[in-house]
Amino acid sequence: MPTFVIERDIPGANRLTADELKGIAQKSCAVAANLGVPYHWITSYVAGDKIYCVHEAESAEVVLRHARDGGFPANKVTEVAAIFGPQTALG
Repeated sequence: MPTFVIERDIPGANRLTADELKGIAQKSCAVAANLGVPYHWITSYVAGDKIYCVHEAESAEVVLRHARDGGFPANKVTEVAAIFGPQTALG
């Protein structure tokens, strides 16, 4: 299943409380469970006024549907072309 990075513009994102993040996570999981297609939220990062999410889905359209159904912004959705890290230097 393809992996996507979703960029969400959320002013004040870095000031969201643990309870607010929990509520967002609960909503995201509930929406994903009701999509009726495979969908996997891997992780999210809060940085300044943005949240960057990594999700697996069949298509960008499904990612956008998840965002729309959950009321989440999805300002940019990009399919991941490759993954690498320090371990890549070893092999």
